[in-house]
Amino acid sequence: MKVLLVNGSPNKEGCTFTALSEIQKTLAEEGIDSEIFWIGKKAIGGCIACGQCRTKDKCVFDDKVNEFTALAQQADGFIFGSPVYYSGVNGSLMSFMDRVFFSSGGQSPKPFALKPAAAVVSARRAGTTSSIDQINKYFMIQQMPIVSSRYWNMVHGNTPEEVHQDEEGLQIMRILARNMAWLLKLKEAGEKAGVPLPKQEEQIHFTNFIR
Repeated sequence: MKVLLVNGSPNKEGCTFTALSEIQKTLAEEGIDSEIFWIGKKAIGGCIACGQCRTKDKCVFDDKVNEFTALAQQADGFIFGSPVYYSGVNGSLMSFMDRVFFSSGGQSPKPFALKPAAAVVSARRAGTTSSIDQINKYFMIQQMPIVSSRYWNMVHGNTPEEVHQDEEGLQIMRILARNMAWLLKLKEAGEKAGVPLPKQEEQIHFTNFIR
C-alpha cells in the first residue's frame, strides 16, 4: 500500500515538508510505503474551463498536474499539505488541485474515489482551520473518506526548526499517519474478505437552481 503526500509549498523542505516528513516516518513504521510529491516553484496556471480533459482524460496543459494524476492511479491514500496564506491555501496548490480533481473526472478507474485522504496545513499563527476546510471539500466531492487525527491537522512555526518545537503538532501528524495506516489496512482486509465497495450510481441530473 502506498500514500502520496503532496507538498504544496514553494519551499521544498520548509514547514509543510517538515510536517509531511513526520507523517512519512510514521507510515513507514506502520509498514505503509509513501512518496512526497512536491509541486515545485514553477507557476501552475488555473483551470481555463476548456473541457478538453473530458476527451483526453488528462489536462490539456502537460505539467505537474498530469504527472501527479498518473501517479494517483496506483496510490491507495493521499495527504495534501499546504502553508497558510491569508487564512487559505496557497495559490499554486489551489490551481493544482482544481485541475487535478477536474481533469481526472473522466478517467476509469477513477484515481481518487473511495481512497482515504487528509489535509495538513502549516502556519505561523492563524488561518489553519479555514485552510483545512478548503482542502477537505475536494475530498468530499470525490467520495474520499477523510482521515482525522486527535486535533485539527496542523503544525505551527515560521521555520522548520520552529515546527520541530511544536511537539503537539508533530504528535498530531503521527496520529494522523497511524489512522491513515489503520484505514488502509481495514480496506485491504475488507477486500480480501469479499466486502464489496459501495454500489455506484450514474449521475442522472446536474440540478440547475434557476430551473
